[in-house]
Amino acid sequence: MSNNEMQAKVNELRELRRMAEELNAEIAAIQDAIKAYMSAAAVDELAGKDYKVTWKLVTSTRLDASALRKAAPELCERFTKTATVRRFCVA
Repeated sequence: MSNNEMQAKVNELRELRRMAEELNAEIAAIQDAIKAYMSAAAVDELAGKDYKVTWKLVTSTRLDASALRKAAPELCERFTKTATVRRFCVA
């Protein structure tokens, strides 16, 4: 790929990422409006002709790795695995 082609690809990538950020902001605003409506109506589920929206509390249990590392560092070390990945960044 030539330098000009690479520059065009990077510019296109930047523009698409900018557009994605705008779309994500619009999505978040619409979700917040729906959540505000549901809160005001004191409901955790809405249903219409072709949609169903739920906004419910979900409880999950997760391991607190920091607390485990402090309380039992040797145990934490035994069960820790390292992964190597390639990170793609455009600046």
